Amino acid sequence: MSDIIRLWIEITHNPAFRSGGWAYVLAEGRALLGAAGGERTASAERVTLAGLVGALTAAPAGAYVEVRSTSPLVIAAPLRMDATDPPTEDLELWAQLAAALKARSVAFARIASAPRTPPAFAAAWADLARDKVKNGGAFRAAIPKINLGKAGVPG
Repeated sequence: MSDIIRLWIEITHNPAFRSGGWAYVLAEGRALLGAAGGERTASAERVTLAGLVGALTAAPAGAYVEVRSTSPLVIAAPLRMDATDPPTEDLELWAQLAAALKARSVAFARIASAPRTPPAFAAAWADLARDKVKNGGAFRAAIPKINLGKAGVPG
């Protein structure tokens, strides 16, 4: 196992349709994996939590994970758990996030997106997931390995 696992995650939400999608790319050394998913009739916070839980639990327990995202909701999620105004909705997802964070050493960093980079790749898959759930309901699927090769993950 590599010392550091890099994780790029992006979220997209359409408030008019209350549908959202998420996608992540996880790099452990040269090994890549990723998934995309989404929910219909969900808040942006719920979509963020579902994506973050799915992404973090893809990393092995005990790992050091660097989470990188352009999304302020992703970056703020762990801070919200420690806030004086605790969450009152989606408590099952907040509990899963707390367990995932406790089982791993996790650092969060907000980054900028640029073409042909992991955040741009994840954002495109999150958009696809959002559009898919708008018409068909909740889902989650692995991103095919052949597609992950185009994620632009630095070596």
